[in-house]
Amino acid sequence: MGEAAGKRVVVTGATGNVGTGVVRALGRDPEIASVVGIARREPEWSPAKTTWVGADLADARTDLAECFRGADAVIHLAWLFQPTHTPHTTWRTNVLGSLRVFDAVAAAGVPALVHASSVGAYSPGPKDRPVDEEWPTHGWPEAAYTREKAYLERALDAFEQRHPATRVVRMRPGFIFQRESAAEQRRLFAGPFLPNALVRPELLPFVPDVPGLRFQALHTTDAAEAYRLAVAREVHGAFNLAAGPPIDAAVLAEMWDARVCRVPLRLVRSLLATAWSLHAVPASPQLFDAVLRLPLMDCGRAERELGWRPEVSAVDAVSAFVKGLREADGGPTPPLAKRVPPGGRAWELVTGVGTRP
Repeated sequence: MGEAAGKRVVVTGATGNVGTGVVRALGRDPEIASVVGIARREPEWSPAKTTWVGADLADARTDLAECFRGADAVIHLAWLFQPTHTPHTTWRTNVLGSLRVFDAVAAAGVPALVHASSVGAYSPGPKDRPVDEEWPTHGWPEAAYTREKAYLERALDAFEQRHPATRVVRMRPGFIFQRESAAEQRRLFAGPFLPNALVRPELLPFVPDVPGLRFQALHTTDAAEAYRLAVAREVHGAFNLAAGPPIDAAVLAEMWDARVCRVPLRLVRSLLATAWSLHAVPASPQLFDAVLRLPLMDCGRAERELGWRPEVSAVDAVSAFVKGLREADGGPTPPLAKRVPPGGRAWELVTGVGTRP
């Protein structure tokens, strides 16, 4: 393995929202000699110190151990959010693909594994006080995303017992936003029928207040910095990542100078369930149920042990995302592209929103 001044880092899912931020952060670090970005679709983008490898983590023909050999750390970010209507597809990539990554890390003798877990791995918890990393990580069983994140927490428990020499870090961030992720996140969660008025929320007369809808967010650059620090410092274990303040209807109403209007949870949930069943939106009602149950997180451990503090507030992170929506912004990689390839949107509409990756 290289000296501290010449670390080699492999990043899976390097072309996504968080991955692009992590690649940039690593490229600026003088202690990082090289970065290998793994993605299903190689981009034309050429960030500093980075070479690309096209690979599907769930494809058994891909020799991940060979990709990882000689690395000082593997940052595992790859994740498939869609299709929500066929969860066996996301399970194949997210769970079985991640297990292949973990096995390859061990086979290649990589000293450190930094895994992208999530606030979604946590069991339902309080909205009026933060919980630390000891809160149970059993997820919400009805949503594929939270079920998969929780399953991988158990897989890492077993991995650490079998491979005590490997330093394992589990990042548990809140919702991660940036301007460049707007097009991708609109496609993943809202779909092609998002009303234009919602892209300009300052024009809305009120913000709906749904019971339980209170969550934490952070900017992509801050999340990326936490991953960089996890490589640079000899830390291990779980770290909560979020900026303040928690986002709820009152915060959004203040951002957009609007009124708060209480909306029955049953009504919102029924509308979403109907839209999802009709393939009008890709985000499932089960995922909405999970979000309502997410606990607020205490991020003190990240500050104490990683030396991490977010530079962008949650309000500014959400504002950047909304601005990206309004201006149809995107990024330099296929997942972050402003527009899908020719025929991509039409194909999505024909096959059904939320039925294909």
